[in-house]
Amino acid sequence: MSNEDYLKDISEIKNLMNKSSRFISLSGLSGVLAGIYALIGAAVAYWLVDTYSDGKLYIFHGWVFWTCMSILLLVALLSALTGIILTTRKAKKNNEKIWDSSSRRLLFNFLIPLLVGGVYCFIILNQGRYGQTGGLMLIFYGLALVSASKYSIGDIKYLGYIQIILGLIASYYPGYGFWLWVIGFGIMHIVYGTWMHFKYDRR
Repeated sequence: MSNEDYLKDISEIKNLMNKSSRFISLSGLSGVLAGIYALIGAAVAYWLVDTYSDGKLYIFHGWVFWTCMSILLLVALLSALTGIILTTRKAKKNNEKIWDSSSRRLLFNFLIPLLVGGVYCFIILNQGRYGQTGGLMLIFYGLALVSASKYSIGDIKYLGYIQIILGLIASYYPGYGFWLWVIGFGIMHIVYGTWMHFKYDRR
């Protein structure tokens, strides 16, 4: 066998190992749609707060607060459902199992930081410290992405790093938390999802 044959065999073995230990059928298009959902939700929430809270974005009270929380949950739900549908479709196209040991590890490592962050954000909101929630959401979401990247496409860790950095900036400048949230969950999802779509989905 020539050196080229050996290199080809090694490459095939590496690909098989990656498929057995990583879930690689994440859809880039789902990231784009999640970003669009986030931008629409942020626009509606901004209008509500700006209209009914004397133009002060950081003041949440009564039905305005709960409506904004409902919008946030709706954005998260739509993003999750879209991700599941598109990822399932891509996995079938790639003849990859949607639910196996690699996808279970991916989900577990993604959900632990995310659920902990969600509970902590709820505690912060319940204490009336609204200015910190945008930064905390970005930080815990970024940690979830970095944690999950070990069991999926490694590139998602870079999106995680960006979210963490944006979250830290938002924590230092809480008055800009909303806009940094829009950048992180909206714009960065669209940019990163588009890049992932053309790099992986169009093969």
